[in-house]
Amino acid sequence: MRWTTTRRGAIAVLGLAVALAGCTDQLDFDMRGGLGGMNTAGGVQTATAPRPEPDQRGVISYPGYQVAVARRGDTVETLAARVGLPAAEIARFNGLQPGATLRADEIVALPRRVPEAGAGSGLDIAAIAGQAIDRADASTVPVLTPAPPPGVEPVRHRVGRGETAYTVARLYDVSPRALADWNGLGPDLAVREGQYLLIPVAVSQTRADAPDAAPPGTGTPTPLPPSAATPLPPASEVATATVPASPNLGATTTAVSGGAALQMPTSGPIVQSFRRGRSDGIRIGAAAGSPVLAAEAGEVLRITRDTDQVQILLLRHPNGLLTIYGNVTDIRVAQGDRVRRGQRLAAVASSDPAFLHFEVRDGTTPVDPVPYLE
Repeated sequence: MRWTTTRRGAIAVLGLAVALAGCTDQLDFDMRGGLGGMNTAGGVQTATAPRPEPDQRGVISYPGYQVAVARRGDTVETLAARVGLPAAEIARFNGLQPGATLRADEIVALPRRVPEAGAGSGLDIAAIAGQAIDRADASTVPVLTPAPPPGVEPVRHRVGRGETAYTVARLYDVSPRALADWNGLGPDLAVREGQYLLIPVAVSQTRADAPDAAPPGTGTPTPLPPSAATPLPPASEVATATVPASPNLGATTTAVSGGAALQMPTSGPIVQSFRRGRSDGIRIGAAAGSPVLAAEAGEVLRITRDTDQVQILLLRHPNGLLTIYGNVTDIRVAQGDRVRRGQRLAAVASSDPAFLHFEVRDGTTPVDPVPYLE
């Protein structure tokens, strides 16, 4: 059994931050939020920024991937012609039928990169727009200009079997409405298996990543405290306290404090390194049936399966990290269980060759696990 693209996409389904609660203005018809009841948990959901504007073809380019925004009346074929990729390839990548009609503003993931508007000396118009541009008079073809930089790259989530817009929104702690606005979902917020969704970026994250962002409170005058009515004594009258010497903490370091942040989840060599936006984790070569251990103490946040029904585990840890264990079997824990570091969770599933897929996420961001294991 090979680790397919669909299985890697299913791993990304776990992507991440914890499900805190339901929705604000929608009924949770998947029955996981209290039999469809409404609640006020949306008040603590993360505020999100607007979706970036696409270029003139409708393409939004991020470092790790690209998506296209459908226009009113678009089909898979017309969108494919506009971006310069085969319609069948786009349909297959997004779980669509080749002749499907798209909703206005719907997000369609591109299976491979297309030239970015305004890059270098310009775009090959014929390659980008396909046959429609080939039939146009070259003198009437507008020159494409680049869209504004998209900013922070959002998590790209592939919808798994049984998932809804509500469960995805809770998984990333965003509102269903923000998820719908970013992805052009219909009034019923319906999603399909295999569809890619962009997870809205938090406003705080966009501010933190802005090069000229000022820290909160900058420019606000600080009021004088009441004590300022009495002037401070001269410096010569202020008593000087004797500062004791700092203790040598290095002399009391224990063996545990010098260890790695995470332990290896199974024994074996790393046979595939971390690749952001592709595998989002590492692959550890191990014999089928080898124990899979908790890399750190924490809570079993979720147990699910990929499209080939191979099991996947997600753990949340007190240090803010999340760990994902893919291609596993014989799971010995349940969702909600508290586990200790090194506790056996499962076993490596049978595949050719056998391996464990292991991811570490800092919040929702995939990070290279190796520095945490050293």
